[in-house]
Amino acid sequence: MAKHFQRELATIKRMILSLGALVEERVRMAIVAIENRDADMARQIIKLDYEIDEMEVEVEEQCLKVLALHQPVAVDLRFLVAVIKINNELERIGDEAVNIAHRISVLAKRKSLDLFFDYSGMAEKVQRMLKMSLDALVELDETLAFQVLAMDDEVDELKSSAYDRIKSAMSEKSDAIGYLINLLLISRHLERLADHATNIAEEVIYLIEGEIIRHGKYPIPDKLRR
Repeated sequence: MAKHFQRELATIKRMILSLGALVEERVRMAIVAIENRDADMARQIIKLDYEIDEMEVEVEEQCLKVLALHQPVAVDLRFLVAVIKINNELERIGDEAVNIAHRISVLAKRKSLDLFFDYSGMAEKVQRMLKMSLDALVELDETLAFQVLAMDDEVDELKSSAYDRIKSAMSEKSDAIGYLINLLLISRHLERLADHATNIAEEVIYLIEGEIIRHGKYPIPDKLRR
């Protein structure tokens, strides 16, 4: 029975990591779509969203089955609880990639303005945070997870910068408010991606330490702050 239980846990870990890889790819596609205003790629992201939804349901069902059949305790219970929460965060990241795709679909139909906020720095940080949070899960690396938490403020600052620039443009280009609102929403969706990556990192720390660290309960070590 114990060997069977451990095989099921290993299967769940493979499933959540496969979902993570798929979500990383969708985020990459969304960022390429932003850079190129690529409506075709945006449509592909929207069309394929069902794949993430289906995998998310499969992971949850498998976790619930193991909980019901084996009634795990201690670290095994923490693992399943963390996976259920991370699973939900990954599905929501997929949703944010779809939201970005919808914004790009609108922007691609319009003439570009001279002013265009450079999302490359923000996008690079978001991608790195997602990769680091998943690597922390694979390696059970608490330090890496804390580094993700420390990066979240940087993305928030970039979103604020985007807001300021786009707000200023709105006062000068009243005929392009709709276009600029879509630019603003893209920065919001990228910031939400960073938030979800941060939530994943928090769950990894919970898995390792058994401590719930949401809402600033567990301060980031000074040496990891940038």
